[in-house]
Amino acid sequence: MPLDIVVGAQWGDEGKGRMVDLFAEKASIVARYSGGDNAGHTVTVGEKIFKLHLVPSGLARPHTVGILGNGVVINPNTLLKEMNMLRDGGLEINPSRLVISPNAHLITPVHRALDAAQEAQRGKDQIGTTLRGIGPAYMDKSARRGLRAVEMLDEEAFADAIQMHVNFANKELTGVYGAEPLDPDMVAAEYLEYARKLKAYIGDASGMIERALQDRQYVLAEGAQGTLLDLDQGTYPFVTSSNPTAPGALVGLGVGPAWVHEIVGVTKAFQTRVGEGGFPTELSGEMATRLRGTGANPWDEYGTTTGRPRRVGWLDMVLLRYAMRVNTFTALALTKLDILSGLPTIKLCVGYRRDGKTFADLPLGLHEIDTFTPVYDEMPGWEEDIQSARTPDDLPPQALAYIRAIEKSAGIHVGWVSVGPERDQMVSFADA
Repeated sequence: MPLDIVVGAQWGDEGKGRMVDLFAEKASIVARYSGGDNAGHTVTVGEKIFKLHLVPSGLARPHTVGILGNGVVINPNTLLKEMNMLRDGGLEINPSRLVISPNAHLITPVHRALDAAQEAQRGKDQIGTTLRGIGPAYMDKSARRGLRAVEMLDEEAFADAIQMHVNFANKELTGVYGAEPLDPDMVAAEYLEYARKLKAYIGDASGMIERALQDRQYVLAEGAQGTLLDLDQGTYPFVTSSNPTAPGALVGLGVGPAWVHEIVGVTKAFQTRVGEGGFPTELSGEMATRLRGTGANPWDEYGTTTGRPRRVGWLDMVLLRYAMRVNTFTALALTKLDILSGLPTIKLCVGYRRDGKTFADLPLGLHEIDTFTPVYDEMPGWEEDIQSARTPDDLPPQALAYIRAIEKSAGIHVGWVSVGPERDQMVSFADA
């Protein structure tokens, strides 16, 4: 069996968790390859709602093994809380079900303190970080002074490394940012306790994936955030600090490209964004509230990690075609189509205009996308509640027309459409 990769096609929050949960039904291993606990994936199983930030979403399937790859940065406190939450939800979580790459880097209080201090110093130019320490952790990794999970196996050496790490960072916190220093002894004691609880979960993650693929087992790679937040390919500098695109899966898990079979891009039926940066199709007022929801439901458009209201707008095909280019999607999964029910008309951004010129694609990548005006196609909406739809024939003609318009503009097949938050609220077009 192959390696399939699930990638967010927008600015994250596309509903990757529920698509991973769907595909994980047939997977042996579900592996997270990038990001940290700045990600938020929501999986709904009956009356249980799991809000996950580090643990792979596919672990909600009891037969799977979850892997945190070397491309992930791990906050041990967050990870342990999620493990306990899943246990409380009736799932078995033990070292045979969850494996941490020895090369994954750790997030510490140092990274969170630096994150807050750096964002405060930016003033009006803040990039909207989640303040979870993600960026500083990746900076330490690039500077070759980061702390890897494997170091937790030797308690004495790990305690010394933590103290050195805090002492080094205190010079920057106090000298550059005027922030309060951290207590190296307290941080070391805290992280020693984490090490004792997590050391049994550290294993040869890359080797496990390779052996599973050699044995023709199905491995699912799960991304965090989305293409437009990619450090290299996204709306820089308003991006994350890792590579959530499909190539990042290979680097983040330690496997080669020959194993890849499908690359599924996940996009909402509309557009959302958390944080700063350009957003050509952004809406405000009553329509924005209509798409976002009030926050009364767990699946309304409020950040799983931050709780911040998401910015919302019409689906942007210029950006979706860009995401296809940098990922080479083999199929699309369209989520939250049910949210559009009841709208008299629906708009689809098919191009941009600037300085009297029309662009079907971005002339300089994502540079200065906030200077473009969207060009819309407008089509009729539908009144029907589609949450009970399970086959394409169950959908109103206008909904099918909207899906076909996305396919035509993107040049790719839509394989799945979610029509509600529950596991079974899915319409499959895979064989259509």
